[in-house]
Amino acid sequence: MNQVTLLKQEERVRLDPDRLDALFDQLGETGAEDIVCRALEELAARLSHAERCHREGRIEDMRKSSRSLIAIADQIGMSLLARVAGDVTASIDAGDHVALGATFARLLRIGERSLCEIWDVQGTSY
Repeated sequence: MNQVTLLKQEERVRLDPDRLDALFDQLGETGAEDIVCRALEELAARLSHAERCHREGRIEDMRKSSRSLIAIADQIGMSLLARVAGDVTASIDAGDHVALGATFARLLRIGERSLCEIWDVQGTSY
């Protein structure tokens, strides 16, 4: 009975190509690439900040960072990331520390995969 099973957490990340297409149609290639690059930098910075706040127990600051991820992710077609950031915010609002731990770990996984995915899509599609 001393066997430990390691569960590999893996979710498929899907970007909304229609959102990216609309952004490129609206702003042109140069403008859209600029917006996407800035959004990616902001997402990475806010994920990092939220992680630091979580480690330090600064829950209200973590909530602010998670909340800001929603609009940024949604703007560039990362709807799953936006939804999970909303779940983190809801867990904080509910005072559910167990759910917060689980949803925040998921946010970090989805965030990392989403950032990699959009670079792949941007490199091949645009």
